[in-house]
Amino acid sequence: MEDLLGRRTEGLLQADSGDSSEIHAATVVEQAQVPRETLMWVKALVAPRDSNPSYRAPAVVDRVGGAPESPCSRIEKPRTQANRRHALSLKAYVRKMRGTTRGSPPRVSNQEVFWSWIGAFIGIGSVGWANQAFFSGPDLTLTIGSLGASAVLLYGAVRSPLAQPRNLIGGHVISALVGVTCWKLLSADPWLAQAGAVATAIALMHLSKTLHPPGGATALIAVIGSDEIHAMGYYYVLVPATLGPLILLAVALLVNNIPATRRYPENWI
Repeated sequence: MEDLLGRRTEGLLQADSGDSSEIHAATVVEQAQVPRETLMWVKALVAPRDSNPSYRAPAVVDRVGGAPESPCSRIEKPRTQANRRHALSLKAYVRKMRGTTRGSPPRVSNQEVFWSWIGAFIGIGSVGWANQAFFSGPDLTLTIGSLGASAVLLYGAVRSPLAQPRNLIGGHVISALVGVTCWKLLSADPWLAQAGAVATAIALMHLSKTLHPPGGATALIAVIGSDEIHAMGYYYVLVPATLGPLILLAVALLVNNIPATRRYPENWI
């Protein structure tokens, strides 16, 4: 590149003085295919020479070191700048892992602890009682682990958007449908069925505005559950994935509105 630019520039300096320097500079760019920044350097070199043959063009000085800098050396600068930006972005990526706040979250009041305990005890107790009373004989079950996670949200974080009725019911139903479907289609590869069930459930809950973290467990249980769970097929969507959350919701409506400091729900839809 430097040899080619040197030949073009030497021919430019020896050209007819009646020609325009801009035309010669354009020829350098067209034939040597150099950047526009180099064109400006050539103009600075040629234009004073056309009007004053004794003029000596100043050298381009490096801003950092003060040493003369050839135009072609500037072509390498974008690469250095790109590497620097990449290093800065990597530091910013790692810096995100430090967290944004210091210390642990504040402790809730004793009253909140009490009503959370009451709600969870009555809610899970009601589900367990109904399972023992009505579903111990049939090949169905009403109690699954993800309902315990839902109880944490419903009775321990009543104002959370993830604990509202739309999220509670919709999240479990959608996740159960996805989990059963993935098991039926991908049971030959259990790891693929597990990953597909949880990932697809999260995506569909996002799209339907029903994100509910325990829903991921509901989808996973449909895949890794016992033979009893697998034998239920799509009944798993109704019992326990719909009936169980409905019982928890009924208890949440009754218990969470007793203390003056609580209100449930924040919204239905």
